[in-house]
Amino acid sequence: MDTYEVGIVGAGVHGAAAAYHLATRGVRTVVVERTTPAGGPTGLSSGICRAYYTNDFLARVARDAIEMFERFEQVVGADAGHRRTGLYVLHPVTDEPVVRSSVARLNELGIDTDLFEPAALEAQLPGFDLAGIAIGAFERHAGYADPHATTEALIRAATDRGTELRLHTEVSGIEPSASGGGALVTDRGDRLACERILLTAGPWTRPLAAGVGVDLPLSVERHAVATFRWGPAEPVPGFADVPGGFYLRPEGDDLFLLGSLTPASQVDPDDFRTTIAPDEVEHLAGLLVARVPSLETAEVRGGWASLYDVSPDWQPVIGEIAPGIVVDAGTSGHGFKLAPALGAHVADLVTGEPVDPGLEAFSPARFRSGHDLDAGFGEVRILG
Repeated sequence: MDTYEVGIVGAGVHGAAAAYHLATRGVRTVVVERTTPAGGPTGLSSGICRAYYTNDFLARVARDAIEMFERFEQVVGADAGHRRTGLYVLHPVTDEPVVRSSVARLNELGIDTDLFEPAALEAQLPGFDLAGIAIGAFERHAGYADPHATTEALIRAATDRGTELRLHTEVSGIEPSASGGGALVTDRGDRLACERILLTAGPWTRPLAAGVGVDLPLSVERHAVATFRWGPAEPVPGFADVPGGFYLRPEGDDLFLLGSLTPASQVDPDDFRTTIAPDEVEHLAGLLVARVPSLETAEVRGGWASLYDVSPDWQPVIGEIAPGIVVDAGTSGHGFKLAPALGAHVADLVTGEPVDPGLEAFSPARFRSGHDLDAGFGEVRILG
């Protein structure tokens, strides 16, 4: 039986980032992935990078991740496809007190964010119908990156440092050890003895945790993303529309993406429609045109649907669930932007190093004790 210090289940961006940070510390690690790196929801992420969070820990981690993205080739050794575009966030009057305090706190954390009153926002966003918008924020360093390129670069950097990668291999069970960690049992008949185990399997995390006697309250939702060409329309900046419940981000110079900020229908992660339906495109386009009428001339290009593994409070679930078995899941659709820097905190947790006190709030135990995190804005919990 092969033995490792750490076994990671899942090579999405969270598993890849943890593997990278463990590898830089010389930790003997194996990563087991049922498909390929970024072969699940990571590869279908919209890839937004922003630090506009109401939770200070997540804001700091996202800030550090953006800094890492901006130096990715120097730090990791490959291009992550990162582009800085900035991001506007549009809010109704009910959000105003939280927005004002959040923007002040973000700037204190070194996250350059501008606050705009309605008149100033109209000047910044000509052509927008700002009915229902009482205040706006603009995060200067926000942007996006390529999820596939990011994940593959992190995995490659980890394997270059000695991490073992087992692709097209499914973990069919976990045999916990009384001393901590346990053995990963694969569909190929292998048993991989690991002193510690990290579950980063996204929508497939809950059944793995159930195998060691832990019921994580995670659900799986299907979320659609529509793609458009600007066509004859004048391009607009990336923005998140809180009352409208949607976001837009540019994709290169010619395209843009639209997606939802609100909860969606629950699905079976092994049986769901990956294509976007015409009515889903029409719904997102209708939300957009109501806010930016000139984009009625934008040209539909297509889209896709992917999965979010969602926690009850829409915030990540990170912590030990059994001796030597740690989970990093439930990222609820906003995990990509956190992963490169969050991986260092997860590596601390897995190896028993002192952890940032802010990480403790994301423990799975919070659901048993009724301490769900209060984050985001109303139904739009994805803004954390």
